Amino acid sequence: MIKLRLITDEGDGAYNMALDEAMLILRSVNAIPDTLRLYVFKPSTITIGYFQSVSESVNEDFVKSRRIPVVRRPTGGGAVYHDTYGEITYSIIISEDKVPKDYVESFKFLAEGVIRAARILGAPAEFKPLNDGVIAGKKFSGQAQLRRLGVVLQHGTFMYATDTDTLVQSLLAPKLKLMHKGVKAMKERVITVSIYVGRKINRDEALKALIKGFSEALNAKLIEGSLTKVELQLASSLKWKYLSKEWTYLRP
Repeated sequence: MIKLRLITDEGDGAYNMALDEAMLILRSVNAIPDTLRLYVFKPSTITIGYFQSVSESVNEDFVKSRRIPVVRRPTGGGAVYHDTYGEITYSIIISEDKVPKDYVESFKFLAEGVIRAARILGAPAEFKPLNDGVIAGKKFSGQAQLRRLGVVLQHGTFMYATDTDTLVQSLLAPKLKLMHKGVKAMKERVITVSIYVGRKINRDEALKALIKGFSEALNAKLIEGSLTKVELQLASSLKWKYLSKEWTYLRP
């Protein structure tokens, strides 16, 4: 059994990304323990993967009209709409020697918590390589990863009640994922746990399911903790990076 510090919090996009990077750095020098962080983006925010182009991933006119912030992640993966009232994001910051070396296997291993959480809430979720969680063949969770300094940082989503109308209007469909079936409406490719089970799941239910799901999936003892002063200080110093246009539009 492994031990993971459990952190639950919320914040804006720049804070969330800065804190996750700070935790990766501090874990690499053993200043903090392996950590599972469950958090909410407030306000609702779009994050894009490190390798993505903003113009190819985001409907910029729509998000500007709705004043939805866009933040670039340090991890890879695709664009995500993080709904304050319908999605919980997880990050796992863990020593690399505790994770499978193979990327697909590591995605599956660390994402099993969201798969089990959905099942706890009544949805028959499965992991679909490379990095998706699906219910009835539709995506409800995506994962992204960064390995640096002997540490793995994995991000993932848990769409328990995301506003899918706003999601599909905010993001541009990844063409490569649609080629094998032809161009389909993005809305036909996504689902939430609430949609599947036929009732509105609330945040507390989703959070409890995630805590139980990750504990079971990783055979982990989750120990509720709080952020240290050094984590908050380092995150504060990194936040300006994630607020900058230079970083967000690193790949226009």
